[in-house]
Amino acid sequence: MAIPARVASLVNLTQVSGNQVPGGVVHKLPADLREALTANSTALAAWKDITPLARNEFICWVEDAKQAATRQRRIRRTQEELEEGQRRPCCWPGCKHRERTGKP
Repeated sequence: MAIPARVASLVNLTQVSGNQVPGGVVHKLPADLREALTANSTALAAWKDITPLARNEFICWVEDAKQAATRQRRIRRTQEELEEGQRRPCCWPGCKHRERTGKP
């Protein structure tokens, strides 16, 4: 079943080999994080289960890295934390690009 474009745009869905991988509220899912999630079925299942706001926090945390090595480490930790059942990035104060209400 196809998801209407209007609904898909609300959660920034990204098409990956027939599967839709949702993004965040403010941030779109970057390609490197999408690849890491689709390579790990447990992390991907957890990713699809968390709220759009929680996904946004992980995306912002990854995107906030200033160095490539830090970004890769955060992508790896995102996979690990999702596998462990965490629903938000550990030790992250939150996305600075959205209001407290969760709106962009």
